[in-house]
Amino acid sequence: MQIGLNIIPIPDNAINKKQNPAPTLPSKTLPLTSSSPAPMASAADASGEDAAAAAILPPYELRATLSGHKRAVSAAKFSPDGSLLASASADKTLRIYSAHSLSLLAELSPAHGEGISDLAFSSDARLLCSASDDRSLRLWDLAAPGNPTLLKTLIGHTNYAFCCAFNPQSNLVASGSFDETVRVWEVRSGRCLRVLPAHSEPVTAVDFDRDGALIVSGSYDGLCRVWDSGTGHCVKTLIDDESPPVSFAKFSPNGKFVLASTLDSTLRLWNYSAGKFLKIYNGHVNKKFCIPAAFSITNGKYIVSGSEDNCVYLWDLQTRKIVQRLEGHTDTVIAVSCHPKENMIASGALGNDKTVKVWVQKEEDQMIKWKSK
Repeated sequence: MQIGLNIIPIPDNAINKKQNPAPTLPSKTLPLTSSSPAPMASAADASGEDAAAAAILPPYELRATLSGHKRAVSAAKFSPDGSLLASASADKTLRIYSAHSLSLLAELSPAHGEGISDLAFSSDARLLCSASDDRSLRLWDLAAPGNPTLLKTLIGHTNYAFCCAFNPQSNLVASGSFDETVRVWEVRSGRCLRVLPAHSEPVTAVDFDRDGALIVSGSYDGLCRVWDSGTGHCVKTLIDDESPPVSFAKFSPNGKFVLASTLDSTLRLWNYSAGKFLKIYNGHVNKKFCIPAAFSITNGKYIVSGSEDNCVYLWDLQTRKIVQRLEGHTDTVIAVSCHPKENMIASGALGNDKTVKVWVQKEEDQMIKWKSK
């Protein structure tokens, strides 16, 4: 079936809210553990033969390694307009780079009172939202003269603020928390518009669709839920038969599908309106951490994910074959992002590494490929 994107280790039970742990690292950089054994990816799906049979051309190569964080990197994302790259860390800091030159533009240190688990850009890259274990979200003005300035602090979550996302209009922010709720905030006022009693375990991911009409949330309870962002009503619940913990979820670029990562080392592409998954991607390792995935649509259509074997994996979206594995990090790759316009991937890793790496497809290789057509 062809799918068109229409380019437009936390210790056992530590996430149990009753224990209310106070870890020294932010929640995202500590491993989750499942209460039941996670099924293994099949040998056929993980075989090197698949990777050799379908290779991405030209291959991605390391362009740069960005150092500076003193503890684990928890998030690394390109802005929607492609101008900026930002990283967040357990060291409580945010670092902002030029996506073109990769030069450091600003460092917010400390940006929060505790480690930071996630960040999100507004559509025009003028605003940045950060989510922290200090239970708050903060909105930063990146267009202010000099260093970015703090605009708002969003207070309301009663446990770690774990994930955040702007809607496409950038007038709303959605956040997910270890308090098991999703909150929707008004950017202009900083007011919480609604609280969704979304899940029965910590919320690990939130994302708006391309129109901003829907929010998807993922949780350790094994569910993905799709919400009407205007009313707060749940319009669909996605659940697999085995219900492994959901470590990440996001809409496809055309808003028709949901990509979900689960702690059985599997990525599933769901047709959420039908409540059925269409594609499964595996071969990577994801049993402990909330590792994000991304859609690469600048040169073909690929799925990109981090992995607990210290690599970045790329799959062909249609064939589900691994087309490349990027090696170079020295710890679990817990952050990935694809540039919206260029053939460029950013990845970030945990505490034995502490770096952000930027990978590109070499232009000279592309020229050779074009000339050979």
